[in-house]
Amino acid sequence: MLPGIGVFGTGEVAKVFVPLLREKDFSIKAIWGKTISDAEKAAKDLNIPFFTNKIDDVLLRKDVDLVFIICLPYLHSEISVKALGIGKHVVCDKPMGICESDALKMVRASQYYPALISLVNHSLRFLPAITHMKRHIADGMIGQIELIDIRVHIGSLLRSKFDWMCDASMGGGILNLVGSHVIDLVKFLLNGKKATRAHGLIRTYKISNANVNGIRQISAPDYCTFQLEVEGNVLVSASLFGNTVASNTFFQEIMVCGRDGHLVVRGGDLFVMKIKDESLQREEAVYVDVQDLHFSTLDSTLPKPYIKGLCKMVGALKESFSQNENAWVKEPVQAAANFEDGLYVRSVIDAICKSNECRNWCKVEISPEYTPIS
Repeated sequence: MLPGIGVFGTGEVAKVFVPLLREKDFSIKAIWGKTISDAEKAAKDLNIPFFTNKIDDVLLRKDVDLVFIICLPYLHSEISVKALGIGKHVVCDKPMGICESDALKMVRASQYYPALISLVNHSLRFLPAITHMKRHIADGMIGQIELIDIRVHIGSLLRSKFDWMCDASMGGGILNLVGSHVIDLVKFLLNGKKATRAHGLIRTYKISNANVNGIRQISAPDYCTFQLEVEGNVLVSASLFGNTVASNTFFQEIMVCGRDGHLVVRGGDLFVMKIKDESLQREEAVYVDVQDLHFSTLDSTLPKPYIKGLCKMVGALKESFSQNENAWVKEPVQAAANFEDGLYVRSVIDAICKSNECRNWCKVEISPEYTPIS
């Protein structure tokens, strides 16, 4: 039997998650908002029977067994630890907290309750083109991996009023919200290999807009470029553009270069170019995404590849709970990012931020207080 769902958050991601969950036959039992008016409006718009602005009112409901935490990042740790402590499964949005200590608390809770699901919403792992890319890398299609180059152009991450998305210290900005996906994706494609050093440059070009133009200013970065040195002598280069330095049209290219050629995902399609005869080099389609989304999330401002990844992730969750009436089965969500993956991403983001401040390469380090599961 599928678990009842409690949703923490009323923003754009909630408006995407709820229809996806219903599409997969999950029942949404309750929603939490920062204010009671936000919660009430979201409950009405999304047809959810119970709403509140008190965390415990959702967690203590007997009909809620799985919570989706897609609210303000500084609450991710508190809600996750509480939920796991009373036997609730957890799926948490990125970034995983606003600092390493937050992420560390979440990891400890997940280790203490290993019988419960504790996942991070890194949905690109489930995008079909990415799963095909990972398989071809493992099969040696392009030989030993030497370089990964990722470019993302995305529209404005800001909302119609000043909130945490405008504030870097509260988890806003392109590095936290898009860079976290990129960092996790590199580890996923390289079968768990981690970054050892990072170098980054972060900028906020637009400090005000039509809706944020008073005393408060936008501090969340809208541009970031970083390089990572990864185990196995792999170099990663990433450029993340907000709408202030690029067009509002979404563009994402993920290129993995090996000694025998390269694989590249553009949008939701996968292409390959093998090095044979240099005079005949051209890319060939390996996977073309022709699947349409048939529900209300089509109107979302979230990029379609991320929504399609979410759809696949929710489908894996359904399969995980459907295979056994008494407990969830791990295999369908084996590819998902867990809390330990989220802690690693947090440590890389911190190293990139430190590099931006000191203008030098910085070592990627996870707190010595962290004890991995053997």
